[in-house]
Amino acid sequence: MIVAVTEPWAEGPLRAFIEESRVQLALLLHPSGQVIGQSGFTRAMDVMSACALAAAIHASASELGRQLEGKPFGVLHHAGAQRQLFLASAGTPAGTLLLLAVFDESASLGLVRLYFDEFRARLAAVAPATAGAAPVLNDQFERDLNRNLATLFGRA
Repeated sequence: MIVAVTEPWAEGPLRAFIEESRVQLALLLHPSGQVIGQSGFTRAMDVMSACALAAAIHASASELGRQLEGKPFGVLHHAGAQRQLFLASAGTPAGTLLLLAVFDESASLGLVRLYFDEFRARLAAVAPATAGAAPVLNDQFERDLNRNLATLFGRA
């Protein structure tokens, strides 16, 4: 299992979650869609697409939850025919981060939820207070994006 991160403090908690829960794909990202760590993806385009979709799903579900129940929806789960998707937020000193996990019959929703709670605690313990500050799109955004993707895929 290869775990690639742009923030070194995220590697331990992400690696432990993947090993324990037996998920096939995992993404740790900022709610804006900025990737922090990934495992299981082989193409940068897949990571960028998954991050954008996860951020959009989280934003939409949060607002729908506020409209319907007065608070954002928490954990989102979708059971497909062969794979399941799990999307949840984790509050840390660095701010809110999202975890997207995809798993098959070798794992279960119960296991993923159990190990996500442990992941959230581990992440909160190691995240520095400034690491997850809302990213700002500046004039170096594309250069930074390409550098981070190269780092994630071992091309740096």
